[in-house]
Amino acid sequence: MKKSAFLLIIFFLMFFTVSGIAQSNDTKLTVDEQLGLKSGADPTKALRGKAAGSSRKNGKPVIFTIGDSTVKNGKDDGSNNQYGWGSLLWQWFDTTKVSVENHALGGRSSRTYITEGLWDKVLAGVQKGDYVFIQFGHNDAGSLNTGTRPRASLKGNGDNDTTVVMEATGKTETIHTFGWYMRKYVQDVKAKGATPIILSHIPRNNFVTKDSLQIVRNDKGFGAWCKEAAQMQKVPYINLNGLVADKLEKMGKDSIQLMYFGDHTHTSRLGAELNAKTVAEGVKLSKDKKLKKLRKTLIKTTEK
Repeated sequence: MKKSAFLLIIFFLMFFTVSGIAQSNDTKLTVDEQLGLKSGADPTKALRGKAAGSSRKNGKPVIFTIGDSTVKNGKDDGSNNQYGWGSLLWQWFDTTKVSVENHALGGRSSRTYITEGLWDKVLAGVQKGDYVFIQFGHNDAGSLNTGTRPRASLKGNGDNDTTVVMEATGKTETIHTFGWYMRKYVQDVKAKGATPIILSHIPRNNFVTKDSLQIVRNDKGFGAWCKEAAQMQKVPYINLNGLVADKLEKMGKDSIQLMYFGDHTHTSRLGAELNAKTVAEGVKLSKDKKLKKLRKTLIKTTEK
């Protein structure tokens, strides 16, 4: 066998092995590393030269979205055929009444979005009467302080923390629970007189079993901690994970594949459209009085 053919076989074996591992162990997924699909980049370029709140018109409210690559993917323009729902959310709101800004960044967790300084930049543009949609969870598992992308938060919603030495820098960092970070976002937004909305993160293209039509849901891990954090802070919560999973299960497996691109986490334009619409429907279906004014800016939603 020629050397080139042998290397080609090895490549395919390695690719399918990695893909299989990713499918079988949801808690260890780091899609950027495993599949090479770069959905995030330099945090200094996350705002692309525009300060948070720059879309504000005549003092009207701004909707800010923060999160990972399922909210904002790559350059936010679909150039890699992957889209985040935050880039399409504006379609469901009357932009003469409210503007929408997507400040999420791929690869970030509830922890690293803060430690990299991204949150401070967004918070600086938040004003009284604004809304901040918060969705994290995809990247909050894994390593605390070792490897190429240590970004995990501690499990749960408590006030416990731990101090670690970061392998790459030798510096110490105090790491909190996922729920603690979510509550910090909420508290910071409240302090500005704005309204925070916590969302559970969208489901992956994963099924309970190989032959099952049931989507794997995250209602006992990060989704549960999101809900708990929202309840503790008495702010709106949208079970985006459950709402989207409900819709996917009605489609069938073949149609579901069209909602994702490149892997089982990042969405195609169709998938991002579905998720953005579901976020808007979540606002409409919510009975929380804090969203009363926001509901009046909705357009195009069809769910009753």
